[in-house]
Amino acid sequence: MSVPWAMEMKAISIEEPSRLVQTLTGAILGCGGWVLSRGANDTGTVNMLFEFERQACVDIYSLLIAAGLELSQSGHIRFTELCQCTRSHPKDCGMEIASIDLEIQTFPVEMHCRRPAETV
Repeated sequence: MSVPWAMEMKAISIEEPSRLVQTLTGAILGCGGWVLSRGANDTGTVNMLFEFERQACVDIYSLLIAAGLELSQSGHIRFTELCQCTRSHPKDCGMEIASIDLEIQTFPVEMHCRRPAETV
């Protein structure tokens, strides 16, 4: 069976990779999606493969942005097309499955805490 909305997307994030995987997994599951695979490597690249019913596309798109992802321009365009097409034909395709193969390059911001100056 072919999935007509099987998309590959790239994004960047300043979130720590393991925290990002945990946040996205919970959010996708919370929207009724399925996480098929997930992981992070030593270079900070996070890979996730997930699916969802098309009727949840706006929620999925929103959660990716809310999680701090900066999708590539083509990722934004494809998600917009998916949402507009689904909205135009909700009875015909709302229950169809969309699949996203997402690669996220992370650049975690190191939090440096300075010790307050000690008084004598």
